[in-house]
Amino acid sequence: MKRLLLFLALIILFACKKEQPTIPENPSNPNPSVEYYFPPTSSNNWSKENLQALNWNLSDTTELFDFLSQNGTRAFIILHKGKIAVEKYWGNNILDNAPFDENSQWYWASAGKTISAFLVGLAQEDGLLNINDKTSDYLGQNWTSLPIQKEDLITIKHQLSMTTGLDYDVNDQDCTAPNCLQYKTDAGNQWYYHNAPYTLIKSVVENATNKTFNDFTDQKLESTIGMKGKWMSIGSTNVYLSSARDAARFGSLLLNRGKWSANSIMSDLNYFDEMTNSSQTLNPSYGYLFWLNGKSSIILPGFPNSFNQPLSDHAPADLFAGIRKNGQYLNIIPSREMVVIRMGDSPDASPVPTVFHNQMWEKINKVIN
Repeated sequence: MKRLLLFLALIILFACKKEQPTIPENPSNPNPSVEYYFPPTSSNNWSKENLQALNWNLSDTTELFDFLSQNGTRAFIILHKGKIAVEKYWGNNILDNAPFDENSQWYWASAGKTISAFLVGLAQEDGLLNINDKTSDYLGQNWTSLPIQKEDLITIKHQLSMTTGLDYDVNDQDCTAPNCLQYKTDAGNQWYYHNAPYTLIKSVVENATNKTFNDFTDQKLESTIGMKGKWMSIGSTNVYLSSARDAARFGSLLLNRGKWSANSIMSDLNYFDEMTNSSQTLNPSYGYLFWLNGKSSIILPGFPNSFNQPLSDHAPADLFAGIRKNGQYLNIIPSREMVVIRMGDSPDASPVPTVFHNQMWEKINKVIN
């Protein structure tokens, strides 16, 4: 972990910086008389929510903050109807040369997969690809070691839903070289959290749009809602870095089903609903690179078998999320009109800290209920 942080810190130091489960039939704002707030795209100013007016239990924020602090949290934000209800930072930034604050960048780890899923939808909306297309249409034949007839069964949708059927029993599940991508079963017959096929979505989008992944992200997403993050290649993986407030902006966009104020960033609501609902029956707790709560079973990263439980017992059932390594959380809760962001160091040794996530929601519930 320390090596990863050091490597990321060096990249950030020398890189060019830019200027400064869902219920689709329910509206994102169940009370249309209350206007949803969107922060300005040209500044980092952000309106704050009046917690007393919300009747939240302010005395319980101390227990929540202590829990987060004791478990390596650097940034924590709760948005309510778009306004910042809770915002707290701990420790130093990734360069370890200043306190962590609203401008500090942190890595999303695989929570950034949610951005990739959104970008694929935007590319499809522009007619540049179709998720039912063969992956080989964009990567060329022999992007795997599979026989052509088996390789051609794999579509972009299989990459989005973690159902490519590629063998996960390999030395490096992040390796995207053809010799690392071997046949296990036909696409669609297996769910496994295999990082390499996901990583190749970057090349699919770049070849479909004739733009770099960073340029496409900036033009279609970041510039439209005021995000200032950046994709960086770390070994074989593609990692997004941004501030917690940038993550909160993306969360607001998702909570409003692709709309930012009066602008429809994603107009294809059919794709949005597919993305944030069960994408297949093998793991109903997974959409298109989004984790979904409230389902009867789940397959977690690193496991081939299903567990008869939801993502989180304590979180609202309609929560959908980006969740991954070291507890990077992007939580969207339509029923509560809330976005919850947590960034930081690992709270435990698990690949995906789902126990910590559940405990975090137990603490949050004491505040918001």
